[in-house]
Amino acid sequence: MSAADAVVIGVDYGTLSGRALVVRVSDGAELGSAVHEYAHGVMDEALTAHRGEPLPPEWALQVPGDYVDVLKIAVPAALREAGVDPGQVIGIATDFTACTMVPTTTEGTPLSELKEYADRPHAYVKLWKHHAAQAQADRINELAHSRAESWIGRYGGFISSEWEFAKGLQVLEEDPEIYAVMDHWVEAADWIVWQLTGEYVRNACTAGYKGIYQDGSYPDPDFLRALNPGFAGFVAEKLDHRIGQLGERAGGLSAAAAVWTGLPEGIAVAVGNVDAHVTAPAADAVAPGQMVAIMGTSTCHVMNGDRLAEVPGMCGAVHGGITAGLWGYEAGQSGVGDIFAWYVEHQVPGRVSTEAERRGLSVHELLTEKAAAQPVGAHGLVALDWHSGNRSVLVDHELSGLLLGVTLATRPEDVYRALLESTAFGTRTIIEAFNSSGVPVTELVVAGGLLRNPFLMQLYADITGLPISTIISTQGPALGSAIHAAVAAGAYPDASTAGSVMGGRRKNAYTPQPEAAAAYDELYAEYRGLHDHFGRGGDDVMRRLKAIRRRAHQQEVSA
Repeated sequence: MSAADAVVIGVDYGTLSGRALVVRVSDGAELGSAVHEYAHGVMDEALTAHRGEPLPPEWALQVPGDYVDVLKIAVPAALREAGVDPGQVIGIATDFTACTMVPTTTEGTPLSELKEYADRPHAYVKLWKHHAAQAQADRINELAHSRAESWIGRYGGFISSEWEFAKGLQVLEEDPEIYAVMDHWVEAADWIVWQLTGEYVRNACTAGYKGIYQDGSYPDPDFLRALNPGFAGFVAEKLDHRIGQLGERAGGLSAAAAVWTGLPEGIAVAVGNVDAHVTAPAADAVAPGQMVAIMGTSTCHVMNGDRLAEVPGMCGAVHGGITAGLWGYEAGQSGVGDIFAWYVEHQVPGRVSTEAERRGLSVHELLTEKAAAQPVGAHGLVALDWHSGNRSVLVDHELSGLLLGVTLATRPEDVYRALLESTAFGTRTIIEAFNSSGVPVTELVVAGGLLRNPFLMQLYADITGLPISTIISTQGPALGSAIHAAVAAGAYPDASTAGSVMGGRRKNAYTPQPEAAAAYDELYAEYRGLHDHFGRGGDDVMRRLKAIRRRAHQQEVSA
């Protein structure tokens, strides 16, 4: 086989499905793809994988077998669409949502797959948007600050309820039996690589951003013991393992995985990675100042910097966390596309759906068209984009959404536009935090499914005041994984080099419109006032309402 014929496969594990993409190594041409939706989806109301037992608020679980099905179904289908011989494939790599955690036995068997634990919610995968560990996260943060732990500044002052330690502590405190039988607390990004190779390797990305691994160590046993005496051995007994760098070869494809995928046994399998972080090379946007926003159900903001700084509310600063040799920064918004979908699915009147169907449009398209016809501020509304909590810069999943200014004249498109704007205001808040901390953002590079809405992209340019470039590929994370597969297979020396050949972006696809930008400054000031009042202790009503909701749920379950 000539070098020109070599291909790699990137597999992107999202919230609801997994996508396999076949990519030519020599130029990044995307030859074929396939998507497989998870059979069990997201279990956030009931444990549908067992008997449908109700789940408490803020839970989000998944079934690990659904991830393996992506390898069995989507990978062969993508190969067929590409029309390539499996012998041309020299490597495969995967990326995952994070922080998504799998409790396993020492051999890597998920506890949910053991019959005796199939009815125990804590035995299942805790998806990234499982936010029920906020109480544990609060205690971690309070203790870290009281002890002046050196690592807390690397995370903007907050550890999130979405991350490894908070979720692990929740398991210990709510189901100590599951915690006791759990041999490994594994990121799904590493678990799927374990299934592909038979080798368990932790990836440097999630270890750094989600696992509080800084300067070669985790929080010490004394800190963990102060949280809960039974948690003292969490790192040594459940978490610690060999760490592989991004783009490294984790191992060769196992015989079993070769059967699942139809690929040659022994080909390179790259160390696991995160969906957002792999996208930066796919957009050829790894230089300092280029912030990549992967916009889908949520948004993750990643960028490289040539120096270490502590940015308030960032999700982490990790050396080599995106590409080798630079500090990788991460921030994010827990709800973006999810917010728009919630509004369309649960709040829009039937007449809007009827009109959309009559005109051959989706409800999103119709509402966007109507919203785009308005001058800035004509709806008289401002919203807070916290329907799934706040990931950055407040790092508080007890916060909730807010819509202010509603009158009897408010129309569906008014609310829809206010929600679109609120997510852009959230991104501007993140950008300003980086700028004021000495990590300047000079270009916003957008990837993800929301790119298909040009009005939303222009709105983001106007609100952030930045030129927006757009990734060329419509499958950025999968392409990013394919780039890492090529590096692991030895076709390129590093992800930056591979991305310059296999990736790309449309530079300055959207630029700010001065009049709109000026008008949005006024609305943004109102957003920041609400942001700081409800998010920084001016009024804890959002937390109180969630506490009331939890009590009501418990009474309902106990009745």
